[in-house]
Amino acid sequence: MDLVLSPELLAALFGVALLAGFIDTIAGGGGLLTLPALLLAQVPPVAALATNKLQSSFGSLTAALTMLRRGIVRFEDVRGMVVGSLLGSVLGTLLVQFINPGILMFLIPLVLVVIALYFLLVPTAGLEETPARMSRRLYSMTLAPLVGFYDGFLGPGTGSFFAFSKIWFRGRNLLGATGAAKVMNCASNVASLVVFIAGGKVVWSLGVAMIAGQILGALIGSHTMIRHGSRIIRPLVVGMCLLMAVSYIWKEVL
Repeated sequence: MDLVLSPELLAALFGVALLAGFIDTIAGGGGLLTLPALLLAQVPPVAALATNKLQSSFGSLTAALTMLRRGIVRFEDVRGMVVGSLLGSVLGTLLVQFINPGILMFLIPLVLVVIALYFLLVPTAGLEETPARMSRRLYSMTLAPLVGFYDGFLGPGTGSFFAFSKIWFRGRNLLGATGAAKVMNCASNVASLVVFIAGGKVVWSLGVAMIAGQILGALIGSHTMIRHGSRIIRPLVVGMCLLMAVSYIWKEVL
């Protein structure tokens, strides 16, 4: 699918993607900006989801490569988790085309609020490494594919879910958990994207403009996160989790 679009609209989508890439890299939730922007551009819903996954994949890839290159994350430590996330995402992307995801719409806001309250009420969470509650192997076989499945099935909040689970179950600090989340989220995004491309759902003319914005936003966000650490990650995670929860409730209940 392709559309002929005005330079003004492409420039606006570039700007939205840049801001979303910055936010997504640090806290997740950039889809709250990009997906509505695509829908406002009159892109059909499934094509909007596919195009959103295309541009967000490049943002998460940029952030993941930055985390790996700067040594925040070692690939050998997350290799199994990447595979689990990828496989879960493929399954979720396939099933969302046949199953109504409405039941999850009532659970996701609750989980997002719990994550926000955890970081808000436990200020020491993620400041230092703590003993792991779950082995790397078990995490790779259970939680990584579960969150990856959610990313393929719905998507918003995936980065926050990955980061929270790494802190709680693997004992990582906030910066390390967020860095690992970028790598796993990249795998789930790319896996989901491949399924959408195979189905011919991506609007490439929009995607290219938004990819450029995502890459720039992710680069700025990655270096900001590395420089300021938990001082910027924590408030953004709390804010974005609450914003995503309100967004879900607004759409599904009100």
